[in-house]
Amino acid sequence: MDFQTVGARHYLRCPVCEATVMSESCRLSEAEEKAVYDYHENDTGDPGYRRFLSKLAEPLLERLEPGLSGLDFGCGPGPELAGMLKEAGMEMCVYDPFFHPSTDVLNRRYDFLTCTEVIEHLHRPSKVFHQLDELLKPGGWLGIMTCFQTDDARFANWHYRRDPTHVVFYREQTLAVIAGQLGWELTVPRKDVALLRKPPIPGA
Repeated sequence: MDFQTVGARHYLRCPVCEATVMSESCRLSEAEEKAVYDYHENDTGDPGYRRFLSKLAEPLLERLEPGLSGLDFGCGPGPELAGMLKEAGMEMCVYDPFFHPSTDVLNRRYDFLTCTEVIEHLHRPSKVFHQLDELLKPGGWLGIMTCFQTDDARFANWHYRRDPTHVVFYREQTLAVIAGQLGWELTVPRKDVALLRKPPIPGA
């Protein structure tokens, strides 16, 4: 249903999961989207960026044993999180449709997946979440970091909305609905971080 129009951008609200979605007619082209990503400054080795990523890495690592296999899905040009998880003893692969586009890594299954500042860019979120489910082994974890949308009155001036590549905005309720649809368990260990677990096979 209609939610808000801000400038030239129109947004819809899902009455089921409460996601806020930019109208398809207002979205950037693939080339325009890539140009925005090229201006992002996520420098490998930057201490501030590593602290930012640790918001997800720390609670995720509390639930993992060293030596597990992981995929950083949507890693961007400098997969710093994958490097941090390697330092913690994990075996990591990376995928990004613009910067690390090899699909070979999508032909196997992983003990855990990470999506940091990724799901707000998804033009087909349902399709991608089902893809993540296929990539994840039973009993595996999906770690997500995105700014939860909580205040409708501030939406128009919200910094996260102003990024033109952000087309979907999630509430905790949104991820709870997604988890329920896929049969996952949802934990929110800290602000703007969600951990979702695919249940193990009974008796395995």
